[in-house]
Order: sequence, then C-alpha cells, then structure tokens
Amino acid sequence: MGKYIAIRVLAAVPVLIGVLLIVFVLLRLIPGDPVSLLLESRGESSIFTSRIPLEAVEQLRDSYHLNDPIPVQFALYARDVVVGDFGRSFQTNQQVGDLIKELFPETLKLTMAGMGVALLVGLVSGIVSAIRHHTWVDYSGQVVAVFGVSVPDFFFGLVLIYIFAVNLRWLPALGQDRPEGMIMPAITLGVSAAAIIARMTRSSMLDVMSRDFVRTARAKGLRESAVVIRHALKNSLIPVITIVGLQFGSLLTGAIVVEVVFTRQGLGFELVEAVQRRNYPVVQALVMLASLVYVAVNIIVDVLYTYIDPRVRLQT
Repeated sequence: MGKYIAIRVLAAVPVLIGVLLIVFVLLRLIPGDPVSLLLESRGESSIFTSRIPLEAVEQLRDSYHLNDPIPVQFALYARDVVVGDFGRSFQTNQQVGDLIKELFPETLKLTMAGMGVALLVGLVSGIVSAIRHHTWVDYSGQVVAVFGVSVPDFFFGLVLIYIFAVNLRWLPALGQDRPEGMIMPAITLGVSAAAIIARMTRSSMLDVMSRDFVRTARAKGLRESAVVIRHALKNSLIPVITIVGLQFGSLLTGAIVVEVVFTRQGLGFELVEAVQRRNYPVVQALVMLASLVYVAVNIIVDVLYTYIDPRVRLQT
C-alpha cells in the first residue's frame, strides 16, 4: 500500500507542474497590465495618464519581474514554489501563503457543509428510489435529480435568497459569522452534487439488489433493512465513492461561485478579485491549491476501495 501511494504521489507531480505552467501562461495572455491596475486601485494614475514618472512604473514592473521573458518568469516562480514561497500579493504585499492560511478554513468549512448536504440528500434519495423503484417516489426523485444537475449554482442561490431572505426573512442573505448564514450557501453548493450522488446510488443499488447474494439474504429471513444496509448498500458503494471523491473537488472549485453570490470571504471570492486585478501570484497559488486537493482526494478514494471491497486489489 505504501508503495502504491508513493507511485500515485510521484505521478501527480507532472500533473501539478502542468497545471502551474498552463495557468502561468494563460494569465499573461489575458489583456490588462497588473501594474496599471495596481496603481489605479491605490488611487494613483496609470501609465496611460502619465501623472507619475514612467521610470517609477518600470521600476515597479522590474520588482515583480514582469519585464522579464515569460520563460524566465516561470523559472523564477517555479524555484520559489519548490521552497514553499508563493510570492506576495500585488495588491496588499501580503505573503500568499499567509493569505491562504487565513481564507482556506472558510472555504473548507463551506465545502464540507456542501458535501454534508450532498451526502445526506443524495444517499437517502438514491436508496429510497432504489427500494421504491418504478413508483411515484422513484420518478419524483429522478425529476428532482435532473433539476439539481441542470440548474446553475448562481441561479439557485439567487432563488434561495429571494425566497428565504427577501420574502420569508427566515435566513440571512449575508452573515458569514452567523451559523444560520451557512444554510443557504451549503444547500446551493451541495444540490448539484446531491443529484449526481442520488442517481449513481440508485443505479448501483438496483444492480446489486438483483444479484443472487441479496436474494439469498432475503431467503434466509433477514430483515429488509439488514438486506439493504449490510448487503446491498455496502456492495454498491465503490462507484458511489468514486463520484463522491470527484464531487468533493468540484465542490471546492464550485465554492468560487457560491462565495461570490453570498459575499463570503473565502478563497473563491479572493480568486475572482485576483483575476479581475491580474494579481498573478494569488491566482497561481489558489489554482495550484485546488489542483492539489483534487489529486489528493482521488488518491484517498483509490485507497478506500480496499477497505470497502476486499476483492479490489491495487496493482502497483
């Protein structure tokens, strides 16, 4: 197992390097000069208004290595990343690592809350649909699942705000420091993942419940709850866990939209502002963090297979 994990970790290194290179290049292809945007955000002039000496602007660009060729910029940045230095924010001059430590807990809290909603709603809905398949309960669950997959997060979040915050006034539209302020963002983030998990759970459960060992368990006189939970559900979890792992990475990136809709100060909200301001170090570090989490979750999911189904053997 240790050898397998080591191989997977080593295989992830080229993936992360590729992600870093692609993001690095694409950022520099986006129109807009980060130094001009920085000076404008400070209330100073840009190079287009010439209210400050051009030499000062060029000196600022040199300090960020923006006048160097892109290959040189990437080499310098990669050298710093290897030693754990992700640079400083152009806007605040704060270390990007410190910024991540400050904002990551909020984004992780929202992601975990959204995953909790997705697991609770998705697993329960999928199991019930499988048990009551070809009934109105099953059909209703499938309709809701299609709705959950089809509706964009930002639209669903705005609908929740309009209904529960503006009209009914049950929940706050904003309020990151209040526990009830997490309810609507978590539901908004988790609804699409819940729909996907529900459909996969239903499909996997129906396949397992038609097998001989489930019929044997029923013939032995076991309670239906024991047949469903101990036999059918346990043996149908592998494809479900795969989907859950993938959805966790999706929820982490989906938090960007949800944090903007509900004005929550997290990595997603910071990423949107960094892209708008061409804050290269922040964007590069946050994309790398999302990629690292996504890769780590996939490795964990693969390792969990052996604990859920002993028939699975990892090939190293």
